[in-house]
Amino acid sequence: MPVKTVNERIYPQIWPDIEAWPIHQVHQRRAEFVSEIEAFTTQRLLDKHGHRLGDILARTIYMERIRVKEEPWKVDPPNERQFWRKLYKRLASAPVGEEHLDEAMAIYEEIMELIVHRYAEEIVATFKKGTFEFARKFLTVFFNRLLNTAAARNLKRLYSRKHKLSDKLICVGELEKLRSLVQRGTVVIVPTHFSNLDSILIGYALDQILGLPAFSYGAGLNLYNSGYAAYFMNRLGAYRVDRRKKNPVYLETLKSMSNLALQHNVHSIFFPGGTRSRSGELERKLKLGLLGTAVEAQRHLYQQGKDRKIFVVPLILGYHVVLEAKFLIEQHLMRTGRERYFRTGDQSYSFRRWVSFLWNFFAESSEVVLSFGKPLDVLGNFVDEQGQSYDRQGRLVDVAEYFMGAKGIDAHLQREHEYTKVLAERIVERFHKDNVVLDSHLVAFAAFRLLLHLHPRLDLYQLLRLPEDEVELPVYQVVHAITQLQQRLLELEAQGKVKVAESCVGDPEKVLRRGIKKLGVYHVHKPLVFNREGALVSQDFSLLYFYHNRLLHYGLEEDIQWLVEPQQQSPVIQHA
Repeated sequence: MPVKTVNERIYPQIWPDIEAWPIHQVHQRRAEFVSEIEAFTTQRLLDKHGHRLGDILARTIYMERIRVKEEPWKVDPPNERQFWRKLYKRLASAPVGEEHLDEAMAIYEEIMELIVHRYAEEIVATFKKGTFEFARKFLTVFFNRLLNTAAARNLKRLYSRKHKLSDKLICVGELEKLRSLVQRGTVVIVPTHFSNLDSILIGYALDQILGLPAFSYGAGLNLYNSGYAAYFMNRLGAYRVDRRKKNPVYLETLKSMSNLALQHNVHSIFFPGGTRSRSGELERKLKLGLLGTAVEAQRHLYQQGKDRKIFVVPLILGYHVVLEAKFLIEQHLMRTGRERYFRTGDQSYSFRRWVSFLWNFFAESSEVVLSFGKPLDVLGNFVDEQGQSYDRQGRLVDVAEYFMGAKGIDAHLQREHEYTKVLAERIVERFHKDNVVLDSHLVAFAAFRLLLHLHPRLDLYQLLRLPEDEVELPVYQVVHAITQLQQRLLELEAQGKVKVAESCVGDPEKVLRRGIKKLGVYHVHKPLVFNREGALVSQDFSLLYFYHNRLLHYGLEEDIQWLVEPQQQSPVIQHA
């Protein structure tokens, strides 16, 4: 059955008292939490690299000195150069030789503790009740004022209450089950990632629509270059992630923080793709680092004699338009086509651009769909509302048994790595099966496949360099393709392989018009538009390609049979 893109219910807050939230309780004792991370990380590094700790530290200091020289940011501490230079000299002072091993190890551990402390202090932010309450009220007022003004295209509607942001952020899926699981265990939401707006919109929807406590999430350290952004994110529980730092000590500290936060029942958001999707596709390869901390944290809980489970909930974001689409697709094409593309600047952090995007978005009949997928345990099994796990054959599963060794629950990192890979595969599977196809996705896919059909001898990069004003897409062909895709998508939905929005069903000509309108709400150069003569053209083939990619990997291109003879076009389409 096609998905209704309306919120059927706005849920009350599960725990109205913010002081009862796990994220608040952990950050109330921030210093203790940081010390816990330091001890945990130090022990992990000694267990993993004890015999070659000197080499690990040398590599870390070397990489950091290069970073400080080649990639400095305003947010970096002012004493960065001096700190790493001092550690370099201290490491060089360590004696060499078996007879001096104990003395050298003492120096290595001293250096390691200094580095881990610096990283832990940087990563762990805070959560302030007052700031959260202010941000909640401010965002609600700001979004609703902007929505009403833009919807009416009239500044006089600034204080109208006709429209609400909750009408634009559509939450679908097993929402009651999600609310139940938050009260029974620790929930990790793993979303697809398309825009820097993702975290804001997800956080708002979880709080104001689903009535859930605040979730911890990672924010790129580069976002803290802005004073206003830094002030709020610093106080809203967002831990800092510096993607420049790829050394083993930093990565271990980051994973330790995540592991311990989950053990303390802090609900979290991981973007398992690691970064925004450059191509516009749903993620197919996930980063296993933070995802693996959920598996390890579950084992630690069992070792502590706790029955509390960690649940993983895929979340598929459905945008009609993506704020940074042009920049993202050009990055993707640069990587795959190299010298054939020139990079443009990413201005997605500009507040002015955010407001401009939201104004255009709200001015049209558009929405963002948040499709919450089937909840899983850390082994990738489905769970019910009570948190019980079931395998693919529907049999009850005791997750604790999978962490059993000869002497009870024990650590086995290779085994847990394999569990993480299985979990990642299951998340990718749910990304595609719980994806909600929007009319804009359908129209972009049909139009770009027609472009490929009309130019079969051109490769992708030649195709994207075609002069847009010289290429017209026959409307009757696009309508015919949409008709076939509608039928195929409904078949896939019946098989549980995808979800289809109600807006994709019905008269294909109306679907085409709606899709074109929604694709054009923000971009200066439209992915699809009717010209003055009523012909269908694209003003930017790369953008059309980006939105088309959303429906890759369903095999839909194989289901389109193109017409040979022209058909009479509808007057509605001719003059759209």
